[in-house]
Amino acid sequence: MFHFSFKSLLGVVMMFVIFSGNISAQDGAKLFKQNCAVCHSSHTSQKITGPGLAGVFDRAPKGDWINKWILNSEKTIKSGDAYANKIFAENNKSAMTVFEGQLTPKDIESIIGFIKGPAPVVAGPAGATKGPEGEGEAVKPGIDPLFFTLGLVVILAILITTFRSVRMSMQNNANRVEGKPENPDVTFFEEAKGWISGHRRLVGVLCIVIGFMGMKSCWDACFDIGVYYDWETQKGYHPSQPIKFSHKIHAGDNEIACQYCHNTVEKSRHAGIPSVNVCMNCHKGITKTANAGSEKEIGKIYAAAGFDVASGKYDDSKTNPLTWLKVHNLPDHVYFNHSQHVVVGKLDCANCHGDVKKMTTVEQRAPLTMKWCIECHRKTEVAMEGNAYYDRLHKALKEKYKGHYDVKFTVDKIGGLECAKCHY
Repeated sequence: MFHFSFKSLLGVVMMFVIFSGNISAQDGAKLFKQNCAVCHSSHTSQKITGPGLAGVFDRAPKGDWINKWILNSEKTIKSGDAYANKIFAENNKSAMTVFEGQLTPKDIESIIGFIKGPAPVVAGPAGATKGPEGEGEAVKPGIDPLFFTLGLVVILAILITTFRSVRMSMQNNANRVEGKPENPDVTFFEEAKGWISGHRRLVGVLCIVIGFMGMKSCWDACFDIGVYYDWETQKGYHPSQPIKFSHKIHAGDNEIACQYCHNTVEKSRHAGIPSVNVCMNCHKGITKTANAGSEKEIGKIYAAAGFDVASGKYDDSKTNPLTWLKVHNLPDHVYFNHSQHVVVGKLDCANCHGDVKKMTTVEQRAPLTMKWCIECHRKTEVAMEGNAYYDRLHKALKEKYKGHYDVKFTVDKIGGLECAKCHY
């Protein structure tokens, strides 16, 4: 006689959930997003912290070189590999996270398969879709995880109801054949309540496991909280400004230092937005340039400053302050200090803002999430030279980690992972 107990059904359900989790773990797009997207764009040449991965398989050595590089880039560099040392030097010797022990060979293959595959969809005007930088075709969007989970719940509910009905019918048929009375007709919830009462330990263990899985999911979700960053397209905030100010012309072609306009970046937690007076320092004499439309845009500066070009005088009654839109935003509960990073940490602006000197209008290139910041703290070595403040700390840490293999004096070792550093 076929007997399908509620306990057996629960076992099937748990196996299905675990099996689904294993399948999900091999999802290349998800793995890339969790481990690689904080530093690399998958299908473009856009540089974030590390280089864009478009064409990486044509550039890199053949064979299993890329697999070894992803698992342990430090080991590859120390082996004397020429190409590894070349790209290490080209990217300011920024250390890549060592994934050995975190990712399996199957995970690496899934990530490589995702990078080799078609680019994720980027939404265009009127719902149109296009590939990165508007070229080529892109795959259709994947299944939304929420709908996938809801679908699983519905399917499991149908299966449970069906199997329960079949089990009860077969049990009653067997009872009739044996001359026994049929089982009383009880609802699913009454039967489930009875089963739970008889298996309290198992239910307790399952609740603990599910609780920890939920907390882990919440922790992972917190790591990816950011403002205005789309993980699917790997694009950040790119607003239209009141004046079409070109960083490429000013910071790139004319080599104006960032600190000239953002003059509080070395003194304050804020980089500062330049007042129109800073613009007028140059544009009082530069009324137009060779660039098309420059006269109109420079005219907006004059209107904001209340400046009359013909008379060369200001009229305070006609001033109209510019309303610039902040591009790089952090959640309100996050504390970030520019001077600490630029002066003490000696970080280049491009580490967080991208290569602004090549941008016509500034856009957010880095995700600016907690995970992205933590990864940076874990791999960025403290700038010791010229920072006498750290001499004592460095000496103490060398003593503490004496005998450890290749210990680096990174930011996380001086409290860079303490919650109160950024949240208080």
